[in-house]
Amino acid sequence: MEERLFAIGDIHGCIDELRLLVESAARIGPGDKVVFLGDYIDRGEYSREVIDYIIGMRNSGTDVVTLRGNHEEMLIEAYENENRWYNWFLNGGAFTLDSFGIRTVKELPRDYIDFFCKLSYYYIYENFVFVHAGFNDDIEDPFDDSTDMIWTRRESYKNPALNDYTIIHGHTPVTLDACTAMIKEHAKVLNIDTGCVYSGLPGYGYLSAVELRSMSLFSV
Repeated sequence: MEERLFAIGDIHGCIDELRLLVESAARIGPGDKVVFLGDYIDRGEYSREVIDYIIGMRNSGTDVVTLRGNHEEMLIEAYENENRWYNWFLNGGAFTLDSFGIRTVKELPRDYIDFFCKLSYYYIYENFVFVHAGFNDDIEDPFDDSTDMIWTRRESYKNPALNDYTIIHGHTPVTLDACTAMIKEHAKVLNIDTGCVYSGLPGYGYLSAVELRSMSLFSV
């Protein structure tokens, strides 16, 4: 039986939605492959629990790939340079500190720092490229620019290096209806960040996964 191939968008500390998505809506488990697109932390209340859950999935036999988002990058920068701490704090880092029960990023346990530092900027699998945000379309090799991978998204690309791929990303929230339309239109650039942490905004407030072999969308 062919493995199912999932991508899951920005979680931002929404542990209840992640559990429902994995265990009830999509029923993801051993034998499936899941690519997480980054931004596991900040803004929501349960960043530590999200990281622990993802690690638990991997330890239980699910093929898990974890990418780096701009929020993980900001945490790493804050850890390595105290002058960068305030920037991360302003972007929701306080919620992550609270979830760990600590006051400064330097108090983060080493195994979590290692988890963040080992996150990849992109992942290629079959005819898909997974990335948090997007690519620099103006340089010869778009895989050389890691900054654009976590900060810049585009709706289309002209770079020949990307022509043969469907790009799956998050980073900039779209409504669930917009995400659904992209899937129906077989978009070559598919944004699956449906703004889980923005439940107060009409059309947003969903955590989404797409199963890419069937192009099925699961949202909670």
